[in-house]
Amino acid sequence: MYALKSAGQQLIYKLINPFINLLIALKITPNMITTTGLVLNIGAAGIFVYGAEASHRGDLSIVGWGGAMILFAGVFDMIDGRLARVSNTSSKFGAFYDSVLDRYSEMFMFLGICYYLVAHHYLFSSFFAFLALIGSSMVSYTRARAEGLNIKCEIGWMQRPERIVIIGGSALLCGLLSPLFGVDFRIDGPSERIPWFESISVFTIPLTIVAILSNFTAIQRIEYTQKELSKNETK
Repeated sequence: MYALKSAGQQLIYKLINPFINLLIALKITPNMITTTGLVLNIGAAGIFVYGAEASHRGDLSIVGWGGAMILFAGVFDMIDGRLARVSNTSSKFGAFYDSVLDRYSEMFMFLGICYYLVAHHYLFSSFFAFLALIGSSMVSYTRARAEGLNIKCEIGWMQRPERIVIIGGSALLCGLLSPLFGVDFRIDGPSERIPWFESISVFTIPLTIVAILSNFTAIQRIEYTQKELSKNETK
């Protein structure tokens, strides 16, 4: 799994290297790219809020546009770190700034998603969207606290790149497939309020998976940190 992820990362770096070189020539700094990523995520949140206020419940095209913006913003999240390394402009403040703005970006993204789901009465899904927000925050927080105790804690599946790809990709796919399903597609579940599947489930099922696995990853990191601290105390 790790080898596959590393190979994919190297492929992406090869693809974006020409753009990185262009940014260096234009004297664009990593912090500028990080800030741009935040602005784009606020834009993604704005798309979802607009969809909540201006579109009807069955119009999922806005979800697709929101997903496209999330993925586009995610590209900038990859570029800033790569730009810092290639241009040899890495700094402690840059790493701190990147980490803080990543948290803001993710919270704005989830704000828009939760607003959209609540406004269109997807209450069960909005609950899992909020759980995904909690899990995403705790994955980052547990790593930061562990590193503050001199423990490198990067275990777990649902780190930020995976979350962005799953949430953004599923939202985009939901928007693209919604014309095929139609407005009223639905497979009834145990109650009228909780169907087994409906058109927006293309987005909300992966969102639920992120909610579960991100919190599971946070728990894994808590257990891992406890074990590492116990080892250090017994030395």
